[in-house]
Amino acid sequence: MQYNFEYARKVRVGFIGCGGHAFRNVFPTFQYAPVELVAVCDLEAERAAHYARQFGAQRHYADHREMLAREELDAVFIVTNCGADGRPLYPLLAADCLRAGCHAWIEKPPAASSEEIRQLVAVSEKTGKFVMVGLKKVFFPAIAKAKEIVDDAAFGRPTSLYCRYPQDLPPFDRRTDVFAMRGFLDHLVHPMSIIHHLLGPVETLWYRRTDLNGASVTLLSFANGAVGTLHLAAGQSGTSPLERLEVVGEGANVVVDNGVTLTYYRRGSRGSEGYGRQTAFLGDDGCAPLHWEPEFSLGQLYNKGIFLLGYVQEVAYFCRCVLEGSPPQKAGLDDALALLKLYEAYQQPEGTIVRVH
Repeated sequence: MQYNFEYARKVRVGFIGCGGHAFRNVFPTFQYAPVELVAVCDLEAERAAHYARQFGAQRHYADHREMLAREELDAVFIVTNCGADGRPLYPLLAADCLRAGCHAWIEKPPAASSEEIRQLVAVSEKTGKFVMVGLKKVFFPAIAKAKEIVDDAAFGRPTSLYCRYPQDLPPFDRRTDVFAMRGFLDHLVHPMSIIHHLLGPVETLWYRRTDLNGASVTLLSFANGAVGTLHLAAGQSGTSPLERLEVVGEGANVVVDNGVTLTYYRRGSRGSEGYGRQTAFLGDDGCAPLHWEPEFSLGQLYNKGIFLLGYVQEVAYFCRCVLEGSPPQKAGLDDALALLKLYEAYQQPEGTIVRVH
């Protein structure tokens, strides 16, 4: 990983949205990405001025259209809240950036409907500029390693998946209410982006919800023939590990706990003496499980939150795409469209087998 000052070529960047999330998790990534922060923009001019001083932007604005008109930018980062109508502002803001000749990186959720994504795709195709979505979990080091394992021939074909994530699903009669669904939309993107990244397109979706607290279980079938379960575990303890993922192949499986701990159970067995004859539970070292977890004693990059949570990796990847003039192969608008179609599947009545792909 290079530091910002070590890059020979940099992306001239504008930034829309000077909020807390941007302050904590996005601006700090520029220390490690090929970014020249030209200008920042926020509706509150004083806040924009403060962020410009804090993060070294050359200029600041209170109107993103003025920034786009006056500055020569390669790309724009957009990290905003929802609009007054409860819908994410990203489709409109990103379209403005594309039309101004800039690539765009937008936070999630990218939109409130699949139609908004389709419209943004049309603008992208017309302008020749691309959009990448902040699907940070796809860039978690543990998830990236899981993807490497799942794609390896030694793992076999992925056959099934289990994912647990703490989130409630609003009652059916509120699912057309954008405000009521904001939290669900915002958080569904996290586990579904992992699932889509690891196993590919979801073909069908079926779910059951409990009225006790809105927890739900979703059954998924994939275009590659695999099946999976998404357990939205509303009600789990705040002291519990937040999430769990397991993918099963053919004689092997990989588990990621809490987004940072990975265990790979390779093909093998507990010895070779056969059932009823085996005296030790330990198998050969060559097939022993592989276990990885971070350490927090050394001042390394890998144990910083912005690396563990994939923020630096996704920003650096976007910048490489801009410099190379190549659209992102992950976390692009095609992935965003797939995620919004999955979100919309929950607007169908419970027990319906929804064809997604």
